[in-house]
Amino acid sequence: MPSFPNEGDNQGTAPLTLSSDLPYQSTIKRKVRKKKKKNGVITANIAGTKYEIVRVVIQEMGFVKTRDEDETANLIWSDCAVQQEKIAELRNYQRINHFPGMGEICRKDFLARNMTKMIKSQPQEYSFIPRTWIFPAEYTQFQNYVKELKKKKRQKTFIVKPANGAMGHGISLIRNGEKLQAQDHLIVQEYLDKPFLMEGYKFDLRVYILVTSCDPLKVFLYHDGLVRMGTEKYHPPSDSNLSQLYMHLTNYSVNKHNEHFERDETEDKGSKRSIKWFTEFLETNNLDVSKFWSDISELVVKTLIVAEPHVLHAYRMCRPGQAPGSDSVCFEVLGFDILLDRKLKPWLLEINRAPSFGTDQKIDYDVKKGVLLNALKLLNIRTSDKRRNLAQQKAEAQRRLYGQGTVKKLLPGSSDWEKQRHTLERRKQELKERLAQVRKQISKEEHENRHMGNYRRIYPPDDKTLLEKYESLLATAFQTFLAGRAASLQREMNNPLKRMKEEDILDLLEQCEIDDEKLMGKCTRQRGPKNTKLGI
Repeated sequence: MPSFPNEGDNQGTAPLTLSSDLPYQSTIKRKVRKKKKKNGVITANIAGTKYEIVRVVIQEMGFVKTRDEDETANLIWSDCAVQQEKIAELRNYQRINHFPGMGEICRKDFLARNMTKMIKSQPQEYSFIPRTWIFPAEYTQFQNYVKELKKKKRQKTFIVKPANGAMGHGISLIRNGEKLQAQDHLIVQEYLDKPFLMEGYKFDLRVYILVTSCDPLKVFLYHDGLVRMGTEKYHPPSDSNLSQLYMHLTNYSVNKHNEHFERDETEDKGSKRSIKWFTEFLETNNLDVSKFWSDISELVVKTLIVAEPHVLHAYRMCRPGQAPGSDSVCFEVLGFDILLDRKLKPWLLEINRAPSFGTDQKIDYDVKKGVLLNALKLLNIRTSDKRRNLAQQKAEAQRRLYGQGTVKKLLPGSSDWEKQRHTLERRKQELKERLAQVRKQISKEEHENRHMGNYRRIYPPDDKTLLEKYESLLATAFQTFLAGRAASLQREMNNPLKRMKEEDILDLLEQCEIDDEKLMGKCTRQRGPKNTKLGI
């Protein structure tokens, strides 16, 4: 079995070595920017990245690079996952490129464990993961499955991976499952032996996903990416070819070591191509491109629905004082690795929370620059964010000091009339807070729609039927992963206000005002039939 050096996607917290090697930047003349006054610039701390393409994009956005030790920058970029303490210390105007809790789908063993739980309750919706066992905990179940196959005189191939591995290291194929040992911490999956082939080669897709918020969940899919091909013609697995990793594995970090790896810069040749080219290939061959993107989008959203309870809970623990619907201090660019079978059904292989932004080839430079540049434009980081945050902090401190904007506590022995008024005041406050959140989200969506670039919003979707299905899956995920925990989060998820539009909330506020006038004995306004979903 070939042995390969450590390169590619970053999963651990190894020390960073800065690299300025960027083959496709050498012809670009950098403009010398005049120093601007500090009050009018967006600052970025990029000490935590080794990728030159991040620096190129930061410069193109007009952001100013700070000193490595500066913790007050508007944007903080790190190649590795960050500690929750760091997220907790961030000011509201800052942005960092990782969410807490995202490891629940980005570690192979965590992904398998969480997906297994969702499959039990929603088997039809989560049929895009190959059957998986986590060793040593599920060793016995695996051996029982192998025995059942033997009784039926069926043989399957299994792919064996280190539980927290990356870049193809330690991966092997096996047909005799009885030989596997129980003591190793491994992930064992059924091998997908009927892949869609390109020119006789197996390949996978690196799809880039941007999550801008977990509260509420906002997900964008980049309409390009990388097609990464094997470098030996594919043949179904047999005892004679199990060790031919260049045939069976599609990892770039593996195949680039093969002498047959093609670094062709024309878009329709080479061992690495773009998804844009692939969709044109599908169209040329009369295959349904729209369904391709729809299937990919559903796979991504359903996977992130599994992560959402973990991520939201961890985020709230890091940011306990942050009101629901506030600007997220976290965002994340994820790399989904997806395999297509011969019927073009997408299968999830793994998710990288630190996808490589190396630019060995021009195709890397073009695709990854677009991913990063479009992401930062969508985030809408503004020079005024810091000043606005300070003003909000002062206003909030004053409100707490003088008790402004809060409903007074109901005193013991209050009359029924006082209790009714108190209930109405609390309901009005809740409605006004939700109305402010809805209007803020509308403003964000207007910005997103103008600055989407090559991204497409896939959650929340525009399709109402699809949205209802996703919301139902979200409710199942919260019940599955937070059962008996985070009661306030559970209540919030079930609050019907979360699904209401601006006009519905305004109707309810008007009804509150009318009910208040009745209690006060004033002449009430006439009101036609309106929405009374909350029973006011």
